Amino acid sequence: MHTIRYKWSIERWHKLIETGLLEDEPVELLNGEIVRVSPEGVEHRKVNDRTADYLRELMRGQAKVYEAHPVTLDDSEPEPDIAIVQLPVSLYDDRHPLAEDIYWLIEVSDKTLQKDLEQKAVTYASQSIQEYWIIDLKNKKLIVHTHPKGNNYSQIIEYKKGVISPQAFPNISIELTEIL
Repeated sequence: MHTIRYKWSIERWHKLIETGLLEDEPVELLNGEIVRVSPEGVEHRKVNDRTADYLRELMRGQAKVYEAHPVTLDDSEPEPDIAIVQLPVSLYDDRHPLAEDIYWLIEVSDKTLQKDLEQKAVTYASQSIQEYWIIDLKNKKLIVHTHPKGNNYSQIIEYKKGVISPQAFPNISIELTEIL
């Protein structure tokens, strides 16, 4: 017996969501496939919370910081742990942020590190998301992906300490001790 995979379009995904069939189901759409989202552990929640709060302070008046809310891409609607998107927030009154609205995305990773390094990186690069960060909880480091080309990022740099500035906001200094 062969397994047949059905690829969901964004339009059909939205219709499925509207039916309520996925209510309380921990899933997201990645590359046209419905995939299960891992449960969140205590450390993941703590780091995610602290990072989002810190970024909200730094980005006030310059960008909106969303936590665990969908972004709409061509064939995906992931819910990154943190999305830093363009203002004004009224842009999102009738839709989720699109690729062109996104300054950068952040995933907090422990059990999902491999998925975040591979599947999510490919998804985000293919949509020309200019910057993608992974906070690696196990190894206490930040992995920064920049310069998307096709399905990959041409520059990947790991940080364990210091200060970093996102590409879209070179005037913002982010202390790694605040997010790692």
